Amino acid sequence: MKFIRTTLTTAAALLCAGAALADVNIGVSLSLTGPGSGLGIPMQNYFKLFPQTIAGEKVNLIILDDATDPGKGAQNARRFVTEDKVDMIIGSSITAVAAAISDIATESGTVQLAASPVGLPPGKDHWIFRLPQSNTVMAHAMVEHMKKQNIKTVGFLGYTDAYGEQWLKEFTPVAEKAGIKVIAVERFARTDTSVTPQALKLVSANPDAMLVVASGSGAAMPEMAIVERNYKGKIYQTHAAATKDLMRVGGKSVEGTFVVSGPAVIAEQLPDSHPSKKLAIDFVQKYEKSVGAGLRNQFAAHSYDAQVVLEKVLPMALKKAKPGTKEFRAAIRDSMETMGRTVFSHGVMNWTATDHWGYTNETGVMLKVVNGDFKVD
Repeated sequence: MKFIRTTLTTAAALLCAGAALADVNIGVSLSLTGPGSGLGIPMQNYFKLFPQTIAGEKVNLIILDDATDPGKGAQNARRFVTEDKVDMIIGSSITAVAAAISDIATESGTVQLAASPVGLPPGKDHWIFRLPQSNTVMAHAMVEHMKKQNIKTVGFLGYTDAYGEQWLKEFTPVAEKAGIKVIAVERFARTDTSVTPQALKLVSANPDAMLVVASGSGAAMPEMAIVERNYKGKIYQTHAAATKDLMRVGGKSVEGTFVVSGPAVIAEQLPDSHPSKKLAIDFVQKYEKSVGAGLRNQFAAHSYDAQVVLEKVLPMALKKAKPGTKEFRAAIRDSMETMGRTVFSHGVMNWTATDHWGYTNETGVMLKVVNGDFKVD
């Protein structure tokens, strides 16, 4: 397993057991290899910019590669809680992997700050909070846009895993309420290199629009297959595709694509009245100074927002308990439920005891691929 440890403290402090016990330790499981690497690597890039201390406490990030594999994600989580004694788990950037981690997080009583829109059965998300917007919130923005485009029928082409199934489950009722019907459904695995049979069936159904549910660089392949079959309708992608990889891989085939996204991706295009504009621009400036101009990314912004969360909840939790204890882990969870309205680069968050998603329906922003770049549509 690929292993990367980012220790945001001095080497001397690491050698001192007494000092280490006072540190805040955070386990981070990201898809740095495999099909989900286009999501995990940008997150890792921003984690390199994390502050050395928060609320006067040293912060250690222990970053492991889960290789886009739920089994490895669970293995990482087990290590975090048994060997590293972490106070929080962040990850994964892939829904199916985040779901696998959730069992260990719950069992150990450790907050999991998911970097993907993982859905769990009612009552099972006591320890999990999400950084991305819910699929329902993003589906709302997408359907509102479809209504303006006079779309009445949709073809669905999505992953066979949890991310694809959740989008189908959550998009369908929102669309039906707006008079839009899903008339054809096809699925494919993240590891598939071709979706020709599925594309042929969908194009034959001739819907007004296609909804592709995939992520990172993997979002381009299914759309290219649809376009190659001479489909002339509208094509929509989810917020997991709101990366430059879509255009880098898809080229001219993805021109005109509509992509729902959080506001951080188009920071400068936000109106001055938008509550996230200041933080979104701050994220973009810091991130692109580090990795290069034009490389902003939906997922890197989740890492930025994780810092916003920690800067707010750690001072609250430290008043109740010391790092490295079960009481501190519980205090982090309680603080997240009561931190109140908090502006993120990706919208306004307000987690509560009954809502560990937090975002409102105004969160989603519709983008269009124009000349190889995202423009607000």
